[in-house]
Amino acid sequence: MRKISIFGATGSIGQSTIDLIARAPQDYQVVALSGGKNIAQLAEDAKKLGAQIAVTAEQSLLDDLRLALAGTGIEVAAGRAALLEAADRPCDWAMSAIVGAAGLEPGLRAMQAGAHLALANKESMVCAGPLMLRTARSRGVDLLPVDSEHSAVFQALMGEDISAVERVIITASGGAFRDWPLQELARATPSQAATHPNWDMGQRITIDSASMFNKALELIETKEFFDFKPEQIETVVHPESMIHALVGFNDGGFMAHVGPADMRHAIGFALHHPTRKKLPVERLDLVKLGQFTFRDPCETRWPALRLAREVMQAGGLMGAVFNASKEIALDAFIAEQIGFTDMAAVVEQVLTRLSSHSGHNPDAISLDMVLEADHLARHEAAQVIADLS
Repeated sequence: MRKISIFGATGSIGQSTIDLIARAPQDYQVVALSGGKNIAQLAEDAKKLGAQIAVTAEQSLLDDLRLALAGTGIEVAAGRAALLEAADRPCDWAMSAIVGAAGLEPGLRAMQAGAHLALANKESMVCAGPLMLRTARSRGVDLLPVDSEHSAVFQALMGEDISAVERVIITASGGAFRDWPLQELARATPSQAATHPNWDMGQRITIDSASMFNKALELIETKEFFDFKPEQIETVVHPESMIHALVGFNDGGFMAHVGPADMRHAIGFALHHPTRKKLPVERLDLVKLGQFTFRDPCETRWPALRLAREVMQAGGLMGAVFNASKEIALDAFIAEQIGFTDMAAVVEQVLTRLSSHSGHNPDAISLDMVLEADHLARHEAAQVIADLS
């Protein structure tokens, strides 16, 4: 019986993970579940899976969680320190699905405690890729990508010589505004941006999809995860969201990963790695699909893609700067303090102001350095937003 923990259990990735675990409860012992404000869901899942501990990130909701789990024998806790303590508890496999930079340290702590880490938190690699990989190597654990695109690349590379790779193409749906006239984007509202044509995701990641900041993070993550050069990494808009990534080799051939828009595939692959097991996902009918289409990823429409390339070239701690300023800009857009197109402008200004954080030796990057860069970028972004408001 494998011991597992799920950090970010109440989000869409966490819920898909729980769906798979609940189908074979005899195979798993759940150590820890963490969530945010959705106490009812967290408590329900903790009871269903028999978790040892349930942690909410919201300190003010501890009493609510305690009441919801009264009499179950499940330990309850709240706050950042409690989350990190839960991540320190030994388990065999952990899902890192907390959204944003907040997911970095719990994932690191889980690996340090000996867990194989399924990584759905792309910000961990964007902010601290060298540190994540170094930790996995030093602890002798697997770091397994769960973003559908990076899982696709990982699978396409299995059994291949990575030195024979010429290019990697990460596909993008284009999000809510892929067909909008450019002149209309500045007037887009948070509710409009939070509706995805293909995927069922949370508000923040869906808005990031509309702005392509999500794809920008994934381009940086591709470089960090697989050590490709920035010029080897491409993106195309693929509205059907059935081809998740393509790997091109030096003989001119491609390996493409094709599958339904269902995150349980990538989650299940990481959960069962290195074997494949049957998953409850749709089997594609290619005749019914008819065709796959591709479009140019216009950087005028999606300037986040250009900024990602600049970050990849700069290296050092610029990924942490990029992500932190993006998170603050997204907060401001959701609060209707700035417009949709202002988000990229905010991030670009912060990257310019903190350009001295580029070029650090990857082997010297520490968690403290990442956290300091994150803090500075959030402060600068708030200043830029105040100037715009």
